[in-house]
Amino acid sequence: MKQVHFRFDDSLYCLVEAYLEDTKQSLQDCMREALISYVSSARKKARKDREGKFTFIDLFAGIGGMRIAFERAGGSCVYSNEWNKYSQQTYLANFAEQPEGDITQVNAEDIPDHDILVAGFPCQPFSIAGVSKKNSLGRATGFEDKTQGTLFFDVCRILQAKRPRAFMLENVKNLCSHDRGRTFKVIRESLDELNYEVFYKVLDGQNYVPQHRERILIVGFDRERYGREYAFDFQITPVLPKPCMRTILESNVDDKYTLSDKLWTYLQNYAAKHKAAGNGFGYGIAPLDGVARTISARYYKDGSEILIAQEGKNPRRLTPRECARLQGFPDSFKIPVSDTQAYKQFGNSVVVPLMAEVAELIVKELERLEEAVEEEEPGCRKII
Repeated sequence: MKQVHFRFDDSLYCLVEAYLEDTKQSLQDCMREALISYVSSARKKARKDREGKFTFIDLFAGIGGMRIAFERAGGSCVYSNEWNKYSQQTYLANFAEQPEGDITQVNAEDIPDHDILVAGFPCQPFSIAGVSKKNSLGRATGFEDKTQGTLFFDVCRILQAKRPRAFMLENVKNLCSHDRGRTFKVIRESLDELNYEVFYKVLDGQNYVPQHRERILIVGFDRERYGREYAFDFQITPVLPKPCMRTILESNVDDKYTLSDKLWTYLQNYAAKHKAAGNGFGYGIAPLDGVARTISARYYKDGSEILIAQEGKNPRRLTPRECARLQGFPDSFKIPVSDTQAYKQFGNSVVVPLMAEVAELIVKELERLEEAVEEEEPGCRKII
């Protein structure tokens, strides 16, 4: 934490003092927000001078894993949104921009125009109660009726308002089976009603990092612009040789990451109890020449899903930097928060190189589609 001192002339101080009284903010918070706004604006202005092949927005941005992926594919991020203040802190440290907060309070029309919408939206319960009743009464139903009250609705209303040429959504594998498949059915129907051609597939991150991590990716293209003929598929190219745990471990690790005798005893007893009951629950010692289990946001609690064996010592949990590597973040990625927050952030993040690979596939398909549009409508602006 750095300390900075400011000098104000009397007239400016009176204005600031009145503002603080109106907003009930502290001077420190006020100055921090002002500086963030200034730096972010300056960065956005500089970015306009070196625009990428396409523009995208980063919703439910977390710490920016999707942003890194789409920037690698040649994109320029024109808007980001993330409500968690600690994730905002990490995002700011790495991209010199602080994402806007609560998406439910954002007017979709105020979001900049963009070519691709990117969102790792949370999976909330979808309520479709009343839809059958409306049908029986002859009332039309659409995505607003089905998804109102969920964060997916905010994705839909932005798609409807801004009509990006494509989108990519990411979620947990279980989204497909949530509520006996009803949730995913609502998602597909909602995107179809918005007139997007939708593709989806569950992909495993272990093709790019030493972690078994299955996530569903949903990709869509604007049928109002491109019609219904597409050549898109999720034909990814795995990294060879296949990554293993040994490659992401640090050579010198602080003893604070070694499990205490009390915690290690507890985890062993817990695993033994469930094994006796015929369950497979318990801690996981990661194979150094293999892949680890899926890291989760609860990793900060005990690290039990991914432990590293140590000769003559209790096992240890991964360091935050190792967690970053496990998700494919570059070592240049800054970690400005506590270990607890870092574990939560990387556990909630994405496998960056896998997302980058799919981003490349989306861009490639858009290039093909834009060429077809250009042939039919000469002079039409090309996105790439």
